[in-house]
Amino acid sequence: MVFEVIGELFSFRDFMDIMIVTAFIYGIIYFLVLSRGFQLLRGLVFVGVAWLTAEILQLKTLSWIFEKFWTVGLFSIVVIFQPEIRRAIARIGERTKVIKLSSVEERTVERIVRACRFMSDRQIGALIVIERNQNVEDVVEGCVYLDATVTVELLITIFYPMTPLHDGAVVIRGERVAFASCVLPLSRTADLPKKYGTRHRAALGISEETDAIAVVVSEETGEISLAVGGRLERNLDPEILKDRLIDLLGLRDETS
Repeated sequence: MVFEVIGELFSFRDFMDIMIVTAFIYGIIYFLVLSRGFQLLRGLVFVGVAWLTAEILQLKTLSWIFEKFWTVGLFSIVVIFQPEIRRAIARIGERTKVIKLSSVEERTVERIVRACRFMSDRQIGALIVIERNQNVEDVVEGCVYLDATVTVELLITIFYPMTPLHDGAVVIRGERVAFASCVLPLSRTADLPKKYGTRHRAALGISEETDAIAVVVSEETGEISLAVGGRLERNLDPEILKDRLIDLLGLRDETS
């Protein structure tokens, strides 16, 4: 009897409506927490509580001010967070569209590994992003367009200290170095030990946002790490790095 009454008052359509609204609100809050808007979120909660208090106490002047504040405030939020909103919309489109990019060949993997071995031995910091099925252009910023053939010498030269492009990441697309000096999104994971700095957080960040693979050479220790799927594989030997890249890029059948 009780379930019949509930069924009459609460339909499946109502349930779907509530779930969609809940997911939408959760998405907005999650976006604000991860972006610069965490402090703004706290401010909005405070203003909302103050407005509710004014309505309960029937403070007409204060309620009128809060009504005008929301009109101006929502417009200000859109202006302030325009870059974040643009990137969020772009990422939604990117995740719903998987494209076939130029494939990476084994010779390119070997060149990457040789360059990493050289830089590891000399403690030269490096961050190399290898695209797989997703284009990373909408996620990275400040890139310098290169479109050059991947060579050991080029990678070492880019990351050599004091060169113009050494501070940032290299993006490899197929057999080409597509971009250099790229700024990547930083991961906010709390599991990363403090000894790992910005390069490792950037490697994790790009692997969380896309299906790309990121190889990191530590400037402090020379340690080689690999980030994929939001996970960091640490202290890799160059030969192990080569095997992992071959597996992750689907080259195992071609090389066996």
